[in-house]
Amino acid sequence: MASKLQKQRVEGPFLDRIGIPGVLKWGFLGLLIFQTGLGVEANFITPHLVEVLGSKEATASYIITAYSLAALIASYLSGVLSDLMGPKKVMIIGFALWAIFQVSFLLSLGTGNYWLVAVTYFFRGLAYPLFSFSFLVWVNITAMKSMAGTSVGWFYVMFTGGLPTIGSLVAIASISVFGGGTAGEHGAMWVALALATVGALMVFLGCRAENGNKRIAPAHESTSTVLLSGIRLLFSNSKVMQGFLIRLINTAPQFGMFVILPVVIADELGWGQSRWLLMTTFIFAGNILFNAFFGNVGDRIGWVNTVRWFGVFASAIGLLLWWYVPHMVPAGSTWGYVVSVVAGVTFGICLAGFVPMGAIMPANAPEHRGAAMAMYTTAAGGAAFLGTSVVSIVLSVTGALGWDPFMQKSAVIWAFVALYGCAFIMVGNLRTEQDDPVKRQQMRDADTAALEILAANKQRTDIRES
Repeated sequence: MASKLQKQRVEGPFLDRIGIPGVLKWGFLGLLIFQTGLGVEANFITPHLVEVLGSKEATASYIITAYSLAALIASYLSGVLSDLMGPKKVMIIGFALWAIFQVSFLLSLGTGNYWLVAVTYFFRGLAYPLFSFSFLVWVNITAMKSMAGTSVGWFYVMFTGGLPTIGSLVAIASISVFGGGTAGEHGAMWVALALATVGALMVFLGCRAENGNKRIAPAHESTSTVLLSGIRLLFSNSKVMQGFLIRLINTAPQFGMFVILPVVIADELGWGQSRWLLMTTFIFAGNILFNAFFGNVGDRIGWVNTVRWFGVFASAIGLLLWWYVPHMVPAGSTWGYVVSVVAGVTFGICLAGFVPMGAIMPANAPEHRGAAMAMYTTAAGGAAFLGTSVVSIVLSVTGALGWDPFMQKSAVIWAFVALYGCAFIMVGNLRTEQDDPVKRQQMRDADTAALEILAANKQRTDIRES
């Protein structure tokens, strides 16, 4: 019996020690499964819509764009609604909307009605950020102060581990089981509904932390004040504004590269589409593996130091490597491709250096943590728009100047590097108590003492129950 009690004592505090709040442990696993459900359709939804609706790809893209707009709106609402009613309640609303409109969307596909499909998919886009990003708020208000960065890192491990990584693997298997083609894809999306449901139930039944059901915003603030608090905070708190801009810049180059690199890697340099897709898989995998790592680094050496050097500076270097290395090796060569993949993975890993931003922004607005996270998640959604806009603007200007294609695309890369330069300057203004070595150690000592109390209480409980 002694060995059993010892094992139980280790398992409880262990999760907290690695940055996963023990009271939310089932939430992290549930998020992974929910995101896996979301990721099932990621790589086939556009051609599926084209086939089912009998429309052009450009027409189907309007539905995807509307979905992205809905997700952007909900990314903001996830934070302010969590402030208003507590993150767990918002997650319940988000899942209910997702389940209802996932079923509606799948049934509407059978009708072939463009507008019915578009409307149901739009409302489904409102749902998933309410679930996933509200959990990020819950993590932020629950994590130990000394390990908040690591906890955010674990959130992103689960978030991106499901969408698109594991979700893509589930799609491959499911499509085959349901006979392949359009029918197989349709069946896979029903599997996605089942996975999302399982993940959500794990969160709702397994996470019983009371702070998830409580209002975060000050009690005296009206509903309208709370709902507009993110926008108000953006313009009244310069640190939140700078954090918002840094998060916008964070992954903008990633989306920009996804515009200009596919043709370069697949056609111009002769490695083919399959190898381009394989390259992106490795890049995402590298990012996932290092999210929690850089969160932990931030907790140890300071959040701002980590974002500035491992996120901003290193990502700029990684971006340059990802662009120039493929052009410096023999086109079409196997070893050249491997080296190019390594360069891309370097960029993916360095993007994980931005993870502490998820802890920095709410720390700079302690009385409106949900509102600060609303602007953080809104910026995350806006990064795609910024990335593609930079590509469009730079290519248009350089094209009008008569530059050759390589120089035009190189100019895009250097435009992103310039944005990283701006982020490098701004992040220095976002220092929190955690960035002070003395206070950081005090936080760590306080949390260590709290863990020891938790372990002692659990031991006494185990002894009484035995």
